Amino acid sequence: MLAPPRDASTVRLKQARLLALLVPAALIGGAYLFQYVGGLPPCEMCWWQRYPHFAAILIALASFAVGPAKARPLVLLAALAIAISGGIGVFHAGVEQKWWEGLTTCTAGGAMTLDELMNQPLIRCDQIPWSLFGISIAGWNAIVSLTSAAVIAVLALRKSA
Repeated sequence: MLAPPRDASTVRLKQARLLALLVPAALIGGAYLFQYVGGLPPCEMCWWQRYPHFAAILIALASFAVGPAKARPLVLLAALAIAISGGIGVFHAGVEQKWWEGLTTCTAGGAMTLDELMNQPLIRCDQIPWSLFGISIAGWNAIVSLTSAAVIAVLALRKSA
């Protein structure tokens, strides 16, 4: 027996769910490749960009566990989280380009002794460790995140004709 035909909005919602999961997963995967394979440890603002992607992945996974009616708001929430990461990426890229001032304080992870703190690598948020076509990692995150968040939202919101 043939499967029943699906309407276009159901197909688009399925595409939006999939993108809401795959885009942040790919960006987080890329960030970890740069960190562990490329030897580029993240600065504080790099971490800030990762947190919304982690949230988007969890929200997108939850959208697969519910029906289409409840999935749509979850997919839109995941798109918002992806867009937030993109917004942080815009801010970070601007700091790298010296368009505006970034953080004025230094951060270090966890409770550390002075010796441990002194042996930590200094990772500055205002320097570009890698770029492609003149765009830094933060810039690429901004471009990919904001574009994909818009596509996900359009797919999730568009109704059948």
